[in-house]
Amino acid sequence: MKAYYRPIVQTDAARPENALTLAGGWCWFTHVEVLRRGESALIVPADEVPAGDLSRLCKARAPICDLGFDQPHLMGILNVTPDSFSDGGQFAGIAAAIRQADAMYVAGASLIDVGGESTRPGADFVPVEEEITRTAPAIRAISSKLDVPISIDTRKSEVARQALSAGASLVNDVSGFTYDPQLATVAIEVGAPVCVMHAQGDPATMQQNPIYDDVLLDVYDFLETQVEHLVTLGVTRDLIVVDPGIGFGKTLAHNLALLARLSLFHGLGCPILLGASRKKFIGIIGKASLAQERMPGSVAVALEGVAQGAQIVRVHDVAETRQALKLWQAVTTGDYNGA
Repeated sequence: MKAYYRPIVQTDAARPENALTLAGGWCWFTHVEVLRRGESALIVPADEVPAGDLSRLCKARAPICDLGFDQPHLMGILNVTPDSFSDGGQFAGIAAAIRQADAMYVAGASLIDVGGESTRPGADFVPVEEEITRTAPAIRAISSKLDVPISIDTRKSEVARQALSAGASLVNDVSGFTYDPQLATVAIEVGAPVCVMHAQGDPATMQQNPIYDDVLLDVYDFLETQVEHLVTLGVTRDLIVVDPGIGFGKTLAHNLALLARLSLFHGLGCPILLGASRKKFIGIIGKASLAQERMPGSVAVALEGVAQGAQIVRVHDVAETRQALKLWQAVTTGDYNGA
């Protein structure tokens, strides 16, 4: 029976001498939760974990887009679409896209994620040429003005090709590289890092009664399979980011199960991206029917992700999340960078 090893992550100021650093970052652990399908979980000391699994948990993640992962990073969301669930139409057009990208960069975004096809539940398919028209000019304009890495949020190879040519440097695929067989090839051609996300179904159907045997382990297995597939194709493992896909073919209970044990995904040996900003489950729990009212809940989820060692948090509200993160780091470590 396959065993999964989830580090029980700590950030407490009192760190034992035998504690291990998680992924070369800001968290540590002394014990792990051992998970097996159909069995009760066990908690064991970290030194009982097989050497290969323990190495993947502890190994420092290599920089991606020149960003080191000894500190968490914020990825600012820039939807150049007319119909995204939270900000559809607000940033369509080059001038609006540049203004928003600049505002997020000044507020503390380490990356800007540009998307030209809404992936909200029930969203319609966007033709390739239309998606290119929305994204490539905006990326070209932003990259010419700002010294910030840009990711292209797409599942289509030709959209990615044009975006990378325009100045993008990372490919973020919500389908986990299952939609377009040529997308990985495009990234490999230019040596671009990739983000592999889990989704059950496509945006049009994904929230129609999603079912899992065990959502945590099912998502882990999918990401593990896709990471190995990309490595086989020629993508260097150090260039792969993983994303459990909160809200993509998941119920509220599924989302909470993934978030509660997010640290499991460090076992893949890749940086973790968490994208939960303004999602519906935050509105349900936080009694906020409008997406724009979900900033406080989004910040709370982002901080919990960072507390479990997530290296990249994808957010709409960069300034607010940055302020909260700075305070979290200060009270956790005592380091306030002279502020």
